[in-house]
This record gives sequence, structure tokens and C-alpha cells, in this order.
Amino acid sequence: MLNTQSKWFALMLGAAALLTTAVAQDSGALLDALVRKGILTDQEAEDIRADLVRDAAQPPATATGGSNFTTRLRLSGRLQAQYAGLDTGIENAADPASTNHFFMRRVYLTARADLGADWNANITYDFAGSLFDAAFVQWKQSPTLSFDFGLRKVNLGYEERTSSGSLKAIERSGVTRYFVEENNGRRLGAGSYRVGVFMDGTAGDFFYGAAITNPERAVNFSNAAGVGNNTNNGVALWANAGYKKTLEDGAFVLGAAFGSLPDQGGKSGTAPFGVGTGGDLQVYSIYTDFSIGRFGLAAEYLRAKVERGVSATQDANPAGFWIQPTFKLTDQLEAVFRYSVLDSDGRGVNVSDGVRSAPSGGTHDKLTEMFFGGNWYIKGNDLKFQAGYVYGISEDTVTGGPAEAKVEGFRSQVQLNF
Repeated sequence: MLNTQSKWFALMLGAAALLTTAVAQDSGALLDALVRKGILTDQEAEDIRADLVRDAAQPPATATGGSNFTTRLRLSGRLQAQYAGLDTGIENAADPASTNHFFMRRVYLTARADLGADWNANITYDFAGSLFDAAFVQWKQSPTLSFDFGLRKVNLGYEERTSSGSLKAIERSGVTRYFVEENNGRRLGAGSYRVGVFMDGTAGDFFYGAAITNPERAVNFSNAAGVGNNTNNGVALWANAGYKKTLEDGAFVLGAAFGSLPDQGGKSGTAPFGVGTGGDLQVYSIYTDFSIGRFGLAAEYLRAKVERGVSATQDANPAGFWIQPTFKLTDQLEAVFRYSVLDSDGRGVNVSDGVRSAPSGGTHDKLTEMFFGGNWYIKGNDLKFQAGYVYGISEDTVTGGPAEAKVEGFRSQVQLNF
């Protein structure tokens, strides 16, 4: 009798293990449907898939946390291999060498550790970029309010805050890159990675956030670990709020964000009116994202006030927008178009500032960028192939050089999340 019961017990355990694995493997279609209906965001679905795969893995993980209080330790990763074939043509001048190359865009490894229900840590390192994407401790004061301490992105720039694994057009728009990436005398460095204290909360369909951080962007971990100097010994203030509603067959999001960065205006490294010489920087953003059935539309408008942004006596008020419609042709195939326009207000922009991997084309006042492409979701968002045509043009010289520069070409990427 005991032997028979043991066999039935072993059989039930085996069946449960097979069922768990099957659920993890078959969850992709269900999660994709929940994303289309607006019940889950792309990032939430991505996290759930990762949890299911980890929970279904056999044999069970043997790794344990270094703390006796660790209740769960999770590992995940992301691989993105990209190809860029881009040519830049400069009016009445010699054209630079084209870009024609395969490269590893991102190689992420993430470790998450829970110390009970209230405290956890997130460490994400990008081996391709040699930098930390996140390194923070989180305290969940309640299910609707959390605080992060350390390195992460601020809540400014909707496209910038979108997970790199969920971008529809492979790379972020020229407008987003101009506003958030490192200040090079043209771009503003007014978003993305910062070290500080962050708060995020929800109240029904409303969400809000605030942060106090170092004013400078943490380009690499040396910056994040530094103690500052006369150009950045101060604090930047950030705030955001919005409304998110689940519809019958989709979702709707409307939000706004603001950042105030003392002494971060001016031109990078340009005395006597560069960063750290008395010019402040304020940046604003308003965005929307909604989906109905197979159709989606996201858009954002960004504007900044850069004291001494053009010269020691002239401020700059750069502004721009991007708009991105998408349409799911099938559950696995999606068409994408994105259009972005930037006016630097005399500060200047290079076509390479907006179109990633593009050869340089001189400094101009305005930048327009377009992307036409598609996504093939082989296994949901965890395994997908993306490809598209890229076109960008910078116009109206601010340095007396060529009147315009054009870049066009092809970009593709394969992604695997695990």
C-alpha cells in the first residue's frame, strides 16, 4: 500500500512540474493579449514572463542570498544584437565615412533580491555599454507607494523611461536623445540616469512621482561613485504626475514631468559660460499613449530653458516632439512609424546627436527624423526581430558651415530576454 501511494505521489509531483512548465511556455499569447487590451504594460508583461520562466526552470535554482534575511534571489538578462547601415550626405562638402556594422547594442545582466515584502534591491549592468543601468535599494512603504535609493532613471521623457526591451522603433527618437543624453555642448543631458532618492506612487487611476538627485547625468559608474565638484555640488528636483485608464479594448495614459537642474545650463566645457558657471536648466515634458484593439499611438512634447544655452549673453529654449503610431497586423507582426522634429533655438544639433550610430554632419539648428519599420514577435517580447528604414535631416546652420546634412539607411535588431 505504501509503495502504491509513493508512486501516485511521485506521479502527481511530475504532473505538477510539467503543468508549471507548460503554463510558463504558453503564457506568451495570454500576456500579449493583456498588453493589447491595456490591462498590462509592456514592462509588466516582460517582468511576468521572466518570473514564470524562472519559476518553471528545472532543476530548482540552488543560488542563495548572502543575507539571512533574503527571501528571494532572481537573475535575468537581455541580449540585443544590432546592425546599422547609415550614410550621411553633407551639402556642398565631403561626405563622412558611412556606418556599416554589426554590434552588441545591450548585454544586460540583472540581479534582484527581496528581503521580505518591503525591501528589495535591483542591480543591472550593461556589459556592452560598460555601465550600470540600475543600482538601487527600494522600500515599499505600501502597495501604492515606494522609495528608491541609488542609481536609476528619473521620470522625465516617456520614451526614455520605456524599457529598452519594449521600444517599437529600435532606438529612441532624435528629440528624446537630444534632451536626455549627455551634454556635449548641444544635447542637454536633462534626464536619464541620476543618483538620488526617488518616490513613486499611485492613487486609483492617478500616478505621481518626485525625486531629489545630483544635477549631473551619471554617464558611467565612475560618475555615479564620484563625490562631485564645483560644477555639480547641488541638487536637482524632479516631479511627474499623470492619469492611466484601462479601456474595454485598450488603455490610455496622459502625463507630464518637470526637472530643475541648477548650474547645468550653458555649453559643455565652454568657458566662461559652460556647465557650472551659473546657468540653470529647466526641462518640461507632456506625453500620451493609448491603444484601441490592434492600433496604438504614443506622442510626447519636450521643451527646455537653457540659461546661456547659446552664448554668455543668449539663452536657448529648445523644443521638439515625436509621434509614433503602430498597428498589429497579426499577433506576431507589427508595423511602426515614428516622426520627430527638434528646434534647438540656436543652440545647435548634429544629425548624429539624434540618429544613433549615424556619421556626423555638422552643427545645425533643426533636426527631423523618421523611422519606418516592423517588429516580428517570435516569442512575444522575449524573442523578437526588428527592422526598419531610418531617415534624418539637420538644417539651418548655426556655425556658418554646410546648410544641411542628411542621413538614411537601414537598422535591424534581434532581442532575447531571459
